[in-house]
Amino acid sequence: MKIVIIGGSGLIGTKVAALLRNEGHNVVQSSPSTGVNTVTGEGLADVLAGAEVVIDLANSPSFAPADVLSFFERSTSNLIKAETPAGVRHHVALSIVGIERSPDNGYFPGKIAQEAIVKKGNVPYTIVRSTQFMEFIGGIADGGTIDKTVHVSPGAFQPIAADDVAAFVAEAATGTALNQTIEIAGPDKKPMSDFLTGYLAATHDARTVVVDKEAKYFGSLVDDQSLVPLGTAKLGKLDFKTWFAKRAQAAV
Repeated sequence: MKIVIIGGSGLIGTKVAALLRNEGHNVVQSSPSTGVNTVTGEGLADVLAGAEVVIDLANSPSFAPADVLSFFERSTSNLIKAETPAGVRHHVALSIVGIERSPDNGYFPGKIAQEAIVKKGNVPYTIVRSTQFMEFIGGIADGGTIDKTVHVSPGAFQPIAADDVAAFVAEAATGTALNQTIEIAGPDKKPMSDFLTGYLAATHDARTVVVDKEAKYFGSLVDDQSLVPLGTAKLGKLDFKTWFAKRAQAAV
């Protein structure tokens, strides 16, 4: 079947596309660079013609809170509006675990708005909420660095490898629309500070991790419930050690 991936050239989009093509599906990876702009609506009617499934992996080009909110409101509304006449049977959106539990995070209100528009639309849907990607741990360390020390919360963290995220998204896209939200996470849950300490050691980074309960995660204080699934979740196969070994091997 024809599956359109919005934001198809990104980290997850490229991996999802490869998985679905291996299963024999007709996959179209769309983005502004291919002439498809979900914010303006440009190219949507053409790319969605004949599509049965749409996977929305689009992301705001600006992380300023107002820009993020505007992007997801306009992009998602345009997508749902265009999917109806195209006859799309399943809309899959990738979101984030715990977006309602970190009110000071400037990015999360945009994802909340995105989910609300999908739920209110008339296209059957599945929302896949994911924990943070392991690939972004280095960026988290950089964001918390002060004078060669990394200040990080001891709050619970359960990162997931991008390969596992892609597998779950592809699985959702080829399955029946659930009209509900599922959550995915990595196989290991422990303090965020433990993951960052392990990452810095593995990358031979000399920075020291300082466990700081007041350290913010992208503007918001976090605790043991902020960023991890609180109920049933599908768990990825790659733990941190296995993921890092694969990452190191691929870099050789």
